[in-house]
Amino acid sequence: MFKDVVTSKQELRAIFGEPSERAVLKCHSSLDEHSRAFIAASPFVLLATSSAAGQCDVSPKGDAPGFVLVLDPTHLVVPDRPGNNRTDGMTNVLENPHVGMIFLVPGRGDTLRVNGRASIIRDEEILARLAMHGKLPKVALGVEVEEAYLHCPKAFLRSSLWDPSTWTDPQKLPSFAQMLWDQVPTARNAASVPDYTRDLDKRVRDGLY
Repeated sequence: MFKDVVTSKQELRAIFGEPSERAVLKCHSSLDEHSRAFIAASPFVLLATSSAAGQCDVSPKGDAPGFVLVLDPTHLVVPDRPGNNRTDGMTNVLENPHVGMIFLVPGRGDTLRVNGRASIIRDEEILARLAMHGKLPKVALGVEVEEAYLHCPKAFLRSSLWDPSTWTDPQKLPSFAQMLWDQVPTARNAASVPDYTRDLDKRVRDGLY
């Protein structure tokens, strides 16, 4: 399908040139005071993993600001809250520990990127610090930080992500329940889409923690 494909680092550099000094120097091997403050203010992080075969997964993680626990300048912990039990990301970590994260703070265009090596942990004293509403996560993802750096706001400026006046009317898209009704045969065990919607909404609310 694609006819003109870049296949080497040399071609890539010929197109883009070298990165600026600032772009190189902003990358650190630990979390400084600014990175830690950003994580403490962030209620949402995107977590990217890859299997040994290179199959990728990006999973959204969210909770109250600061839900990602920074243990020290080179270690942080991401709690695993109840989900669909597919465990795609954690299965990838078992094969390939390298992870990438992007932390977001609502209303800000800059983001914090953190890369490192992860492991699935069950340390009781750490899980206790990650409890919400009296419930402990079954496991957490412990990450040894290898790179941490701020990313500029250009993508947010181009997309106007935080500007409600530019948002598409969500009602123009099929609902989450409608899409699952169309895609998943067992969803149609419910009598109707409205019935399935009510059941799905209840399961989501009741399964947050």
